[in-house]
Amino acid sequence: MTDEPSPITVPAGIPAIEAATEGPRRTAPQLLIITGMSGAGRTRAAAVLEDLDWYVVDNLPAQMLTHLVGMLTSGVSGERAQRLAAVVDVRGREFFADVRQVLDSLRAAGVDYRILFLDASDEVLVRRYEQVRRPHPLQGDGTILDGITTERAVLGDMRERSDTVIDTSDLNVHDLARQVREVVAGATPDVLRVSVMSFGFKYGIPLDADHVADVRFLANPYWITELRHLSGRDAPVRDYVLGLPGALTFVDRYVDALEPVLAGYLHEEKRYVTIAVGCTGGKHRSVAISEAVAARLRERGHQVAVTARDLGKE
Repeated sequence: MTDEPSPITVPAGIPAIEAATEGPRRTAPQLLIITGMSGAGRTRAAAVLEDLDWYVVDNLPAQMLTHLVGMLTSGVSGERAQRLAAVVDVRGREFFADVRQVLDSLRAAGVDYRILFLDASDEVLVRRYEQVRRPHPLQGDGTILDGITTERAVLGDMRERSDTVIDTSDLNVHDLARQVREVVAGATPDVLRVSVMSFGFKYGIPLDADHVADVRFLANPYWITELRHLSGRDAPVRDYVLGLPGALTFVDRYVDALEPVLAGYLHEEKRYVTIAVGCTGGKHRSVAISEAVAARLRERGHQVAVTARDLGKE
């Protein structure tokens, strides 16, 4: 029996094609370490990052950073965890002492991270602690100012290593939020998430509504036999409601009136707003008008979701 070459089972050229084909690229994970003086706004900064869809861990022992970064780079974590913010500070007590070695090891391993340091004047920090009536974590048997002085000494190296330092002495919570957003999001435009909800007054006004519009001034399709079984999502009812005198005028003017309000919400760092549109049962008029309002808001660049709370309850 003579040796014969193995038959060719793969068409010529396939290996070359595979070699030239790029695999899917993973987005490089982002790591932001938040630290700084107690009372300078670390909790607020963490909340802002959560709103920006970062995975935030508060009061993390420095040694755990290595494990969390391992989860980021292993690919086993979710997409949201590709942006990790860790609040590391003196509340970690003896664990915080190792933060320098941990950061050096991360850098040596090629992990790219940024440090955001929040600071404030001693006078402001003392006043903030007196307002909340809580002791400073390093105060011990001394005064609040003693604790602040000790903390500044402990955090000296971290402040030197920081990529960004924000002095919050003269900032309110909204100003701080804007600065944190600029640090992590750069030129990303502000986004307001608008929820337009239809409802029936007979079932009660939504508790979470920021604005309530009453469209019971429009004729009720319920009294038209051919429309009664349909809802405002059906074309016959939608066309009927929007064709009523004053319906489209109301939609246009209501959205015009909302524009300065929505802009003000963004300025004040309110990122979510619920607009409730009500009729008697929440089936016909409110559903059609809420869809029309949502469409106008989308045309103006807003991110809008529409829900019909009471549809199907009758």
